[in-house]
Amino acid sequence: MPVAPPRGWSGPGGGQVAHVDPPSMWRATTVQACGLWPFAAGSGAPMTGVPLGQHLHTGSTVCGDPISWFTRARYISNPSLFMLGMPGLGKSTLVNRMLIGMTATGVVPLVLGDLKPDYADTVRALGGQVISIGRGVGGINVLDPGAMGEAAERIGGEAGRVLLAEAHGRVLNMVAALITIMRGRPMDDHEQSVLSACLHHLRERSKPGRPPLLPDLLRVLDEGPDRVRAVTLDRGDQQRYQKAVDPLHRSLIGVLDGPLGDTFASETSTRINPNAPAVCVDISRIGEADTQLTAAAMLAAWSDGLGTVAAAHALADAGLAPQRWFFTVLDELWRPLRAASGIVERIDALTRLNRSLGLGDAKITHTLKDAEALGNEADRAKARGFVERAGMVVCAGLPRTEMEDLGRVIGMSQREIDLVSSWSSPPGWANPEASSEPPGRGRFLIKVGGRPGIPIKVAITETERNLHNTNTRWAGKDLPQPRSGEHR
Repeated sequence: MPVAPPRGWSGPGGGQVAHVDPPSMWRATTVQACGLWPFAAGSGAPMTGVPLGQHLHTGSTVCGDPISWFTRARYISNPSLFMLGMPGLGKSTLVNRMLIGMTATGVVPLVLGDLKPDYADTVRALGGQVISIGRGVGGINVLDPGAMGEAAERIGGEAGRVLLAEAHGRVLNMVAALITIMRGRPMDDHEQSVLSACLHHLRERSKPGRPPLLPDLLRVLDEGPDRVRAVTLDRGDQQRYQKAVDPLHRSLIGVLDGPLGDTFASETSTRINPNAPAVCVDISRIGEADTQLTAAAMLAAWSDGLGTVAAAHALADAGLAPQRWFFTVLDELWRPLRAASGIVERIDALTRLNRSLGLGDAKITHTLKDAEALGNEADRAKARGFVERAGMVVCAGLPRTEMEDLGRVIGMSQREIDLVSSWSSPPGWANPEASSEPPGRGRFLIKVGGRPGIPIKVAITETERNLHNTNTRWAGKDLPQPRSGEHR
């Protein structure tokens, strides 16, 4: 009896096929797939959260974001993400995808200090608010309690007083941060006490709806009211008082008359809308070399944005507004870290002031060496703590030495170190005509605690590509072309 060939007989009616399609692969829950057993197979890729990409080894879809993994999946105990990677490998692209996905679930993204900008177009596409900060563009009044002050008035009673006290602490921390940036070193303890007394004095005497400004703070130091003199221990001696407040006075004058004055000495140009579906504070107009203003603008944006989150939670607790979840993006973390000694403590204080449920965050930088470059061991330890406390750590391509340092902080296998290190290699020299990408672009390793890392590949859609292009300056038809006879 003749046996049919593997692809059938050739000729009319023979049924020969030239190509056999591979069977389709489907994913389903155990309830849906139980009738297909034993043709269903399990997968270790998490499916809770924003779809991020495909598992590099299995091809299965990987989903995740800090808020979903904290509230729904319970994979992490802290709704935070720390991302590291060399420039140009897609860190902000992955975060943009998270923002788009989380917005669809009701989470409000807050991009507090967009430097390039990487997120402004995405926030506009989501119907959100984009606020520009910079010289001649817009400013922030660091003495304005903003949304926290307004919420405290609406709530009233003991809860309102508690919120007002928190607003006072946030304003104090922000003014101290400006002075730290100007001096290049932290403030003294007694100066913070004097500054706190001045802020209390100003708040008690300010007219409703008219928050004080930095020039008003200088006038309080000049006048020397009893409340301020009491903390200087001047004992009625004018010379002792002046000796105690003169260094602080000089620093405030330096802020007002120096590179920070135009941006922080007047009223806030545009307040954050707490009801916006997304918010981006765009500081891309500030020059690349203007490190002091960049760091100060980032810190002011963080303070204002996190204050808005605290106000929204307080209103929800009082039954005056619906409960909302927020996700803050703190990109290019290395910029403010290097602005001055002690600034890491101010960043730590800003991000710790509101730890209540409903706030997730993503901190993004290039390498752990951003922390190791800080001036003293105390600052370096606090900066390393940002990584250690993160619920999720996401790595793009990094050199091997960086990966080995990171492995000692969060625990990584040698195979994971080898994999991520291979993503930091440049593309090959062959075929220069092709628009080849670096081998690590779009590849990330997600680490959660001591669990094995999840390697993923992110493929962006055309919409995402149009919204997020960090190389717009290089996109055009007028790029230099080689002359005749030159090698391309």
